[in-house]
Amino acid sequence: MARAAYWNHNVHYQSVILGAVPPGCGPALDVGCGDGVLAGRLAGRCAHVTGIDRDRRMIALARAQAGDHARVRFIEADFLAHDFPPASFDFVCANTSLHHMDFAVALTAMARALRPGGGLAVVGLAADRSFGDYLASASGIPLNLVYRALYREGNSGAPIKDPEMTWTEVRTAARGLLPGVRYRRHLLWRYSLLWRKSPQ
Repeated sequence: MARAAYWNHNVHYQSVILGAVPPGCGPALDVGCGDGVLAGRLAGRCAHVTGIDRDRRMIALARAQAGDHARVRFIEADFLAHDFPPASFDFVCANTSLHHMDFAVALTAMARALRPGGGLAVVGLAADRSFGDYLASASGIPLNLVYRALYREGNSGAPIKDPEMTWTEVRTAARGLLPGVRYRRHLLWRYSLLWRKSPQ
């Protein structure tokens, strides 16, 4: 499967997730997989990839794009209600989907699905509330204009929802749930969380 035929902020930061895949990665899970483009790219680095999304239209699109790709499968289900066995994945990720769920419950479920020593990567959205938030967001406008001039901007058609948690709330909650997590706020209005589960 090729990369997306369109550019947007979610596609732009797929590289953060791909770069976090552990060497020799076995099974991987993409939470809120949307049109399946990221899952397809993960299949080039992981032995097998499962994409899960509760939106029927997105899963249909993902399956159509994957075709008969032997290393990718898609499940139409609510991640928080789906019974993945604990410690069943080497890598678990989510690209701009956690703000559609209960953040703490979703992050905890992702960590539980990871095998000891496995890796977790999240790219997400947060809300501006303070003057500092708005100032940081404004700094991304010039770069965004450059990318929009260079690439064909588009989207997958996935449902859109505004984030409710602020950047500070996301950082604080993530650090409380995942000791040692690396939080970073990126220029184009996304944050990332990178975490490695203890091998013991």
